[in-house]
Amino acid sequence: MTKDINRLKLIGKNNEDLKTISAYCQDSIVTIKDLVYLKENKIFIMMLNRFMWEDLEKGVFRNFKRIKSILKFNFIDSVLSKNINQQHKNRSLELLTIRSNYNEKNICNINLIFSGNSAILLKSEEIDIMLDDQDIFWEVKNSPKHKI
Repeated sequence: MTKDINRLKLIGKNNEDLKTISAYCQDSIVTIKDLVYLKENKIFIMMLNRFMWEDLEKGVFRNFKRIKSILKFNFIDSVLSKNINQQHKNRSLELLTIRSNYNEKNICNINLIFSGNSAILLKSEEIDIMLDDQDIFWEVKNSPKHKI
């Protein structure tokens, strides 16, 4: 049995694209050490263990899967975090959604919202994002669950 699949590679240039990429990244697991801001390059990168919602939607009897993915944001001027202790590098965060809006100075605020009231705010000149699956998937026992 091969575990190789068609990997996602999505590029986002506007708010609608960002919403689509956010949906694919919902419930991704991120380790704090895998959050990197390359200030001089104006790039913010996250390594994700992405839950493969797109595969689950293909059939009721499919197994749950995750895949390593890179989420890369370009043209990032600054990064702010809330309730993320960077000293705890092995702590995992669960990405819930990505939202964006432009402020009065026409700067794009991209909000990465995690469970546990944690968040990262990226300030950017524009929306320029790429989601790129990196590896073969692996099966997991459970799908993400949310309290309503």
